[in-house]
Amino acid sequence: MKKVFYLKTCDTCLKILKKFNLKDWEHREIKINPITPEELEEMYKLAGSYEALFSKKSNQIKLREIDAKTLQENDYKELILDHYTFLKRPVFITDKEIFIGSEKKTVEALRAHFAD
Repeated sequence: MKKVFYLKTCDTCLKILKKFNLKDWEHREIKINPITPEELEEMYKLAGSYEALFSKKSNQIKLREIDAKTLQENDYKELILDHYTFLKRPVFITDKEIFIGSEKKTVEALRAHFAD
């Protein structure tokens, strides 16, 4: 399995996607084709927590007046399934690895993955 979850309106996502050869990867634009509960479970197994998959920068946090400090694992899960902006992106997922977000260390780990 090789999937990448992203937003086509996110310049950071697009910039990262352009850095790698993703011809044989499934591309999922999460606004048009939201992630399923099963896909989120796959991500969770590799990431180790829903919080790791949760975008604390989502504009929905402010709009919904969510106190992010009080959220528990199940809250993260429900919010990610409820609205696409709660998923930290992009997410690259293989059978054995997951790369979440746009932090420099994540992009470096992706470079190492594609160099193999």
